[in-house]
Amino acid sequence: MPSSISLMFLPLLLFLLSSASWAAASDHSIEDKFYQCVNLHTDLSIPFHSAFFTPENASFTSVLQSTAMNLRCLGPSRPKPELIFTPLTESQVQAAVICAKELNIHLRVRSGGHDYEGMSYTSATPFPFIMIDLAKLRFINVSIEENSAWAQVGATIGEVYYRISQKSRIHGFPAGLCTSLGIGGHITGGAYGPMMRKYGLGADNVVDARIVDATGRILDRASMGEDLFWAIRGGGGGSFGILLAWKLKLVPVPLTVTVFTVPRTLEQGATKLLYRWQQVADTLDEDLFIRVLISAVNSTDQQGKRTIQTAYQALFLGRANRLLKVMKKGFPELGLTQKDCVEMSWIESVLYIAGYPPTLKPEFLLQRKSFFNKTYFKAKSDFVKEPIPKFALEGIWKRFLQEDSPFTIWNAYGGMMGKIPESEIPFPHRKGRKFMIQWLTAWQSGDKKTADKHIDWIRKLYDSVGPYVSKFPREAYVNYRDLDLGVDKLSGNVNYLKASFWGSSYFKDNFKRLVQVKTKVDPDNFFRHEQSIPTLHSLSEEDEKKMIN
Repeated sequence: MPSSISLMFLPLLLFLLSSASWAAASDHSIEDKFYQCVNLHTDLSIPFHSAFFTPENASFTSVLQSTAMNLRCLGPSRPKPELIFTPLTESQVQAAVICAKELNIHLRVRSGGHDYEGMSYTSATPFPFIMIDLAKLRFINVSIEENSAWAQVGATIGEVYYRISQKSRIHGFPAGLCTSLGIGGHITGGAYGPMMRKYGLGADNVVDARIVDATGRILDRASMGEDLFWAIRGGGGGSFGILLAWKLKLVPVPLTVTVFTVPRTLEQGATKLLYRWQQVADTLDEDLFIRVLISAVNSTDQQGKRTIQTAYQALFLGRANRLLKVMKKGFPELGLTQKDCVEMSWIESVLYIAGYPPTLKPEFLLQRKSFFNKTYFKAKSDFVKEPIPKFALEGIWKRFLQEDSPFTIWNAYGGMMGKIPESEIPFPHRKGRKFMIQWLTAWQSGDKKTADKHIDWIRKLYDSVGPYVSKFPREAYVNYRDLDLGVDKLSGNVNYLKASFWGSSYFKDNFKRLVQVKTKVDPDNFFRHEQSIPTLHSLSEEDEKKMIN
């Protein structure tokens, strides 16, 4: 029988054996120290090759690129992680925070990889960092009896939707339209989707959470307190801790929903029709969500000529016969007919709205991937309070026809979005917004000259529509992160005055409360990135007094 002493030291012996060969090769680098520290703070040793990836590792690039959606952020000029860690358990995430703080290592955290500026897996400034990739934390537990679901942050929203649908055909969750989104980062920005006019945002329907804070503690809603719980639901990712899981409140959906997509080109009166949509979209029945997808396409009337196409895509929480009545009363100008309408289950509508072929089955959502190819892109966002005039729309069309692959999506507001107070959660874009705009341009070449051309185009477009969108501040959606709004150099505390520019655009007056929460829960600014929430320590005494008052 082995002695009790030898048994006591067996876990340490296993850890030393598993790491010895790599440790010898790395000569006690910061990656080596981090690896050893993480193992010492977890119950079971983690073989280096199974969860840790350095740039010298053959799998490093594939892991880095695995869920990264914007190829622009993977270019050779963008700083990449010194190390990628893919934890298997929540306690390993906790250990990573403890060790990173102990070793003074900067962390980036990725759940789904949809960060538009790549802040979760690359950097816009030459500041060394380690990336924590949470893709393996994807457990989902749906309880129809409790009307809720716990979802770890590495799960995609497609997986969450599918697991809910497997338990019930009359329950759903009101989050995003792109099914490969990681639910972790998605909800930290608000999480809008096609049921927001009925139920609000995904973040409005979160009832609990687990998070690792800057001291390495795992906290739930009760232990973190209401201030931090408020901040993480829409206050943007990467500022307050590492989210581990959300507890979602399920919402009722009918057995049968109805969808449609009706295209209209300029030759079919698209400009006049879109102007009318702007007037009524936020006033329609809250069971109806209509978004408009606008692009430049080849004309079917004149060969070799391009035109603008507006496609009205909708989800209606009910059957087609009632939808036709709603449309006849509120938006008859679209000319919706019975043959335009397709009835299906809610989970089938998830695939439809995401743009997937009708042959795909809901099980596709478990593959955790987008059906579409990755591309290089740059995006911006706006919120609109008054209809954009027809002459301004024509100016937008002119600019669109000068660009290779321009695209914009206009999402109707109103309904529940206008009933929830701006300060309920950090996401402030509520009453008075008719619709939200996402501007986007995409390209296929990775060279700088091509990128500069397209980025210059979208910046000029953005400037040109300034008079017709929200002002003071010009509002933006934090999940469509835009570094054109400002960048901090990460050298220490985020500069408050600089941060207030993007902070007010993303959060309006809620930015001040976010700063106060940040100062309370992370006074040393351990969790930070180019557009993170600053602490009060970056303010002068005079500015701090002004902000508090």
